[in-house]
Amino acid sequence: MRLLLPAGTTETALIDGISAAGAAPELMEHTPSADVEILEYGEPVASPVTPVSPNGCPTPAAVTRAVREVVGFDVSVIDAGLTRSTAAPTVDLGVEPGTDVREGVAVSDANAAFDRGHDYGASLPDDEIMIGETVPGGTTTALGLLTALGEPAEVSSSLPENPLERKRRVVDDGLAASGLEPGDCEGEPLAAIEAVGDPVQPTVAGIAAGALEAGLEVTLAGGTQMVAVAAALRHRGIDAPLSIATTSFVADERGDRLADACERFDCELAVTDPGFDERDHVAMNRYCAGEAKEGVGMGGALSLVPDGRMCDVRDRLEAVCTRLGIEAEEGIDDERDGADATEGCRGP
Repeated sequence: MRLLLPAGTTETALIDGISAAGAAPELMEHTPSADVEILEYGEPVASPVTPVSPNGCPTPAAVTRAVREVVGFDVSVIDAGLTRSTAAPTVDLGVEPGTDVREGVAVSDANAAFDRGHDYGASLPDDEIMIGETVPGGTTTALGLLTALGEPAEVSSSLPENPLERKRRVVDDGLAASGLEPGDCEGEPLAAIEAVGDPVQPTVAGIAAGALEAGLEVTLAGGTQMVAVAAALRHRGIDAPLSIATTSFVADERGDRLADACERFDCELAVTDPGFDERDHVAMNRYCAGEAKEGVGMGGALSLVPDGRMCDVRDRLEAVCTRLGIEAEEGIDDERDGADATEGCRGP
């Protein structure tokens, strides 16, 4: 199995209060570059920051890396509009960073990004792939894409309290700046992305389209951002079988609406619970409190964990967090510090 990770940025993420993909707005442009380094090397190499939320929740890249250390899978990173360079090897498709959706044109090269992604996806030698994403502000641009397509528009959030009304105001302003009404881009997903999307969306959609046409099995590894990509594919007339794999954190927040959306776009849905509530560790506590929830292929990676190995993933996540400078809360897990690994892995 190969995980493809398009990584990009959009100035939409800098709008106050819509994203937790960084401890401060000025650090968000480093988040995707650091995410791919963590996934590739286990820690940031060239990036000056480790992505954490304002409350200290580590990036989902830490979870995906933990899974990779337990079960192993190939990774290919695609530069889908990075603002900052990264030390991780990348496939450069010539995609530009996105601008603020309120400026009227959010992704000026949406068609070119789709076409290049399509050619890349069609050339892959694999039988099956997962496609993830890392793009701060991506749930807001997902809302924009769905709204422009005229689809039911509710999205998740990296924040414990989803600022959905604030996101809707941003999208409304973006549509107005583009001279559009909700639903005006029905059947024209690239026009919707150009107006109120982000550069990762056409890259993911293009790769998925090319891979599907080449006969590959494709899983979109993510939550409501991948629902928006699935909507774009269906609006483009691509009806090949498609799957979405996400976390229980997204599914719990969205309830039946996530399943309903997957049914609407004819996607198989896989939801994985990593059992973070079984550990009293600051990182896992923040996820259980509703932060981050998904990203960097987290849900797709977790779906690869065999029965009985999720405890190993939790152990590895603790080790990855230590490597990233994120320690367990004081007094927690003291008895486990010198314990044998099998002692730490009782349970599923």
